[in-house]
Amino acid sequence: MPMIDVYAPAGTFADPHGLATAVATAVKEVEGVPDIPMFRKNTAAFVHELPAGAIANVDGDSTYVRVQVLTNAGALDREKQLAVVERLTGIVAEAAGDPSLSERTWVLLTEAPEGGWGLWGHAHTNAELVTAARTEIAKLQGA
Repeated sequence: MPMIDVYAPAGTFADPHGLATAVATAVKEVEGVPDIPMFRKNTAAFVHELPAGAIANVDGDSTYVRVQVLTNAGALDREKQLAVVERLTGIVAEAAGDPSLSERTWVLLTEAPEGGWGLWGHAHTNAELVTAARTEIAKLQGA
């Protein structure tokens, strides 16, 4: 149940809500988790529009976007890491209407340590998340 943060200068995206939905969907799909409410409701993206001048590289350029993806430990193997970075970079450039932004989009993949993933007021281990997902799937199949 990744959390995704997109940081960009204000005005970069015409539809921040659409961007948030697109990046959350992409990460959920790449992660390969079941399409159940537990994952649909708890994979979310936040678009942070920063004031002019709040972003700069060493040369002072500020036309960059940073995307940070936080997952539970081990959720993304190397193939999935490559896929997430490629898809998010493409989504960001498309949402901005600027294909060259793919050269200025930084994607940071971060893992929460075992037990460092809080949901429903509880810090879950990976095994607990798997158990919760299996329980939800069983309930959905029984309904």
